[in-house]
Amino acid sequence: MTNKSDTVLYTGITNDLKRRCYEHKQKLVGGFTKKYNITKLVYYEICRDVESAIMREKQIKGGSRIKKIGLVNKMNPVWKDLYDEIASL
Repeated sequence: MTNKSDTVLYTGITNDLKRRCYEHKQKLVGGFTKKYNITKLVYYEICRDVESAIMREKQIKGGSRIKKIGLVNKMNPVWKDLYDEIASL
């Protein structure tokens, strides 16, 4: 997820992406995402189990900003908010 100006990147895991994005958008989650106004879903992956999700989260968080930007650009080159797409699933 990112902020309105695409300058801050946030990586996390959840078992309910729609709910979690909603919480961020409504500022129901304190901390980093609230402080930096992280409300825009620009990239996501679906993992088969929680262990895989945790491993992938650590891998992404451990990567450089350039690598994170590359992931987003590959899936979502215009950095549009993907929340509406997942909200209808």
